[in-house]
Amino acid sequence: MPKPEFEFFDPEEMPWQPIEGTPGLSERILSRDEETGDYTRLLNFPPGANTTPLGVQRHDFWEEIWIVEGGIHDLTLDKLFTKGMYACRPPGMPHGPWVSPNGCITFEVRYYKP
Repeated sequence: MPKPEFEFFDPEEMPWQPIEGTPGLSERILSRDEETGDYTRLLNFPPGANTTPLGVQRHDFWEEIWIVEGGIHDLTLDKLFTKGMYACRPPGMPHGPWVSPNGCITFEVRYYKP
């Protein structure tokens, strides 16, 4: 089924779901296209989250991220990214790992291009 159509709804009514393989991080999947694998989500880094065990990440999809609140510190770049900042990552772009001393919520869109 292609990505479903939704009129407005309150994501706060959705529970945070733990993400397998990423201890402490959780997500709210807002929409998903089962045919393409594209999805939109909120990602929650609780205070003290540390993705160092995952190492530097590379994906085979596009990823767009907007920081809704809080911040994440990129350990490779030694740079703090905070509320309101935006990233657009093409497939294969290395990023992370991160630490979030005070917590962070991001809005993410992940999609594959033919």
